Amino acid sequence: MEGGKDEAMPELTEFREAKDHYFAHDVDSPLTAAQQRGFTGLTYYEEAPALAFAVTPNEYDDPDRVEMVTSTGETASYERWARLTFEVGGAQAALTVYRAPDGDLFLPFRDATSGEETYGAGRYLEVEDLGDGRLLLDFNYAYNPFCAYNEAFSCPIPPPENRLAVAIRAGERGFASDN
Repeated sequence: MEGGKDEAMPELTEFREAKDHYFAHDVDSPLTAAQQRGFTGLTYYEEAPALAFAVTPNEYDDPDRVEMVTSTGETASYERWARLTFEVGGAQAALTVYRAPDGDLFLPFRDATSGEETYGAGRYLEVEDLGDGRLLLDFNYAYNPFCAYNEAFSCPIPPPENRLAVAIRAGERGFASDN
């Protein structure tokens, strides 16, 4: 295949295919049985190499606890760990990365596409430690929380400090039931 997205980022294509298979066939899928029967795949933005960043986290000296409200009205506790800054289309942007009680890093965010092209409450992004003091933020892997597909799930809602004015047109788009 010449110049196609499969050639440019085969790991992204493979990731998306595996996720679609999981959603369609796995018993632990966030989709209900009825949703699985009609499921033909998630919708994604085209690959956006410009929306992948290697950034140095600016760790907070004295991280405080943050209680994030969830989609079901409960709260989830996280530690405010570091601030990440990057540039999108010439505009400065910054997000906070949180640390979960189990030590995992958590990056919830909203952007200018939220509620229009993507899930209204926001999306999540896994950050990868590059081993050299930097983190990889690859928005091509931005995903909807499970509550976007099934209201039985309780998902933390991105706090105001993680609401971007810029559009992040990468990763998962909205799900058909978002409307």
